[in-house]
Amino acid sequence: MKDRLSIQIRNLHKYFGKVQALKGVNLAVDGGQIFGLLGPNGAGKTTLIRLLIGATKPTSGDLSVLSLNPGRQKRALRQKIGYMPQSPALYEDLSPTDNIRFFGRAHQTGKLSKRVDEVLEFVGLSQRAHDPVYKFSGGMKQRVSLACALVHQPQMLFLDEPTSGIDPKLREAFWKHFRELTAKGVTIIVSTHQMDEALYCDKLAILHEGVLLADDTPRKLLWNSQAKIKIWRGPQASEQMVTNYPEALPALLQKDGLDPAINRIEVEEDRLETIVLRMINEQIGDVNKGDRT
Repeated sequence: MKDRLSIQIRNLHKYFGKVQALKGVNLAVDGGQIFGLLGPNGAGKTTLIRLLIGATKPTSGDLSVLSLNPGRQKRALRQKIGYMPQSPALYEDLSPTDNIRFFGRAHQTGKLSKRVDEVLEFVGLSQRAHDPVYKFSGGMKQRVSLACALVHQPQMLFLDEPTSGIDPKLREAFWKHFRELTAKGVTIIVSTHQMDEALYCDKLAILHEGVLLADDTPRKLLWNSQAKIKIWRGPQASEQMVTNYPEALPALLQKDGLDPAINRIEVEEDRLETIVLRMINEQIGDVNKGDRT
């Protein structure tokens, strides 16, 4: 169901030896949406996905996926989820058909031949269905990998940097596929470090060095950033920095009484990249301040 809570994470910590990869993450994800994990390399995105699919266990904290515990109910969970790793895990001597069939059998997928044909068509590889994968480009291998993750019709799909290294046209096609899936009720968790892609998500979690910096919609993250408002009266302009400009702008105009001399208004918004970098720098500043005290 679209509004059903699909993921619940409470105070999640993960250590690899002395390195702390996740630091007290709290997160909730509703069903039927694209939820983005955004952050630079080493932020903890892949670690979080691996915890959610049951590939590794948390050091402490609680998490549930589709009302299941990924550590204790791994087998039941894997029937309900699909996972596409950052680097395609394919048998390159086999064809797309044989690769997809292999993963379908692992999931005991019913009407397997029909499902193989359906996912091949979905990712646009029907014409290359029987060619060996080693002849494919990186982008085509990504398509095969996506088809393998979809063959058993999962309720939730985990995608780790799914468009890394592919051309803009194929990236656009992938996001079209993702939207088609969420329209059918599939929940998608996608990790990325590409800011333009993050704007396609319904909601974003911003991570840096294992810390959750923000959890909100892209629109609200942009609105709650700073914007420079320029109001022109003839050749003269006044400038003012505001937060949440959609609400701040009417107040500015009302203060001026909608002066007929105002002939142009310019709004210079922060880009998402600027917002994320500001959050990261604020976190680094807080950590350094704590180290000095």
